Amino acid sequence: MIGVFLVDDHELVRRGLADLIGRTAGMEVVGEAATAQQTLKRVEACRPDIVVLDLRLPDGNGIELCRDIRSRMSIPCIILTAFDDDHAVHAAILAGAGAYSLKTVTGSRLIEDIRAVSAGKTRLNASRLPALHDRRASESDDPRVGALGIRERQVLDGIARGLTNRQIGSDLGIAEKTVKNYVSSLLMKLGMTSRTQAALFQRDQHL
Repeated sequence: MIGVFLVDDHELVRRGLADLIGRTAGMEVVGEAATAQQTLKRVEACRPDIVVLDLRLPDGNGIELCRDIRSRMSIPCIILTAFDDDHAVHAAILAGAGAYSLKTVTGSRLIEDIRAVSAGKTRLNASRLPALHDRRASESDDPRVGALGIRERQVLDGIARGLTNRQIGSDLGIAEKTVKNYVSSLLMKLGMTSRTQAALFQRDQHL
């Protein structure tokens, strides 16, 4: 049974999602929250298999909340929003979200996303990733940014958050050895020798 936690400040949206999930075999809603503050406490208490988060909340946003949930509890997350924004998609990727779905998505597709992400897979639209990569590279004044791939950026974000290779691997659903290879690769591309240098670089660039 897949336990789903719902986060949305609109009760009608939560009710609709709860009804959809409740009618799906092998899936149930184990908790709900309307604010970021409520979410962390309740998620820690009930430990769901996956969290479905709205992008905009009264006291925060789903991306930061996703980052907190992933780093503290390593629970998979899906961003479910009405806003189709490339910057938000990129931020969601870096925060470790397994999917970025619009509220116009069909119920069957959302259920597929929940099943896949709860199993450790990602459901991000691959066709958008190169465009996101190119956009972020063009916005930076440092040409080294353009040399980093999406996975390297995700690993770099984990380094900046002070995570170990094992924790980064858990967040991204990849092996610790693979993370180590990405770290070596991104350090080489950045012309750096330490994780501290890379973390400071990431914060300066606001990647």
